[in-house]
Amino acid sequence: MTTVRRAFLKSGAAAAMAAALPSLNFAQAPAAPSRRHFAPQSGAWRTFDVTTRVDILKPQGVTKVWLPIPSVNSDYQHSLGNSFASNGSTLLAQDGRDGAKMLYAEFPATEAKPFVELTSRVQTQGRAIDWSRKTAPAESADTLRYFTRPTTLIPTDGIVRKTALAATQGAKTDVEKAQKIYDWIVANTYREPKVRGCGEGDIKTMLETGNLGGKCADLNALFVGLCRSVGLPARDVYGIRLVPSAFGYKELSGNPASLKGAQHCRSEVYLKGHGWVAMDPADVAKVMRLETADWIKTTADPVVAPVNKALFGGWEGNWMAYNTAHDLALPKSAGEKLGFFMYPIGENAAGRFDSYAPDDFKYQITAREVTAS
Repeated sequence: MTTVRRAFLKSGAAAAMAAALPSLNFAQAPAAPSRRHFAPQSGAWRTFDVTTRVDILKPQGVTKVWLPIPSVNSDYQHSLGNSFASNGSTLLAQDGRDGAKMLYAEFPATEAKPFVELTSRVQTQGRAIDWSRKTAPAESADTLRYFTRPTTLIPTDGIVRKTALAATQGAKTDVEKAQKIYDWIVANTYREPKVRGCGEGDIKTMLETGNLGGKCADLNALFVGLCRSVGLPARDVYGIRLVPSAFGYKELSGNPASLKGAQHCRSEVYLKGHGWVAMDPADVAKVMRLETADWIKTTADPVVAPVNKALFGGWEGNWMAYNTAHDLALPKSAGEKLGFFMYPIGENAAGRFDSYAPDDFKYQITAREVTAS
């Protein structure tokens, strides 16, 4: 069996409900003994090699696999070189408008043990907005329009706009609107551990049914949709946690030896004078629900308060971004478009694999921090 080995060069290193849920009681939960510290900052770059390995255990006909490649170059991430190996035919592809990169591998029906392995090198750092400064470079009008558009799962009219207008009532500036929407998400949604994977991000259904429980791809998509519906450019950023949190939060950590289930969607909003600003109300909900044995139902709790404050304008750099793509058509795929691209995707003669079941699909993701010798 001949193993195909290829690599490509580095890219440039630097992409209306106002009331609380009836089912939740936001009474004061028992406080932790002392206030936690959570204050991500920029300025300390870290380098990681992130490896995704797929092994098809029971091939059935022609098998196809698509792996997301980190394609974000920004003030918080440099997406560098990539290398890969496979015993199938491989192709590097990129989505036209969103710029989402991917590795495609195809295996003939005669291949008994299909595999593909991708290693991507990235540099990441934390983010923390300085609200006193308004020196961000201007973004193009075309880009800002693009990030106010509706998508299949994120409409910007109807109940989405109605909810956003109610949430932002009285706000006069972009920052005030974003803060009110962020606060609305934290107060009215909640982390639902039973949701598979990172959720689906179908915000219209969430609002119409009043079922506002979900995970990061649901809650941050809701933040993005509400922002877009009132004219604030916003986008989901799909990625994966790589290593433990430097601040000791277990729910904001990744295990580099096994990153199955470490996928995490964050969000950004464009604010005049500040540029693209980091946001992550979904992680506030995660800390409230899972960081302690008891479900914390107030942001005043000393475990939650620093996270709630920091994630409006910042996030920790223990995470890698893949892309900001929606409604993505995979090349050579017989399946429907993806709402988002954050997991390995596979298909064979029986249809598309379940990306939320890595042990059945058989993929493993690991990270290794690269330190200067």
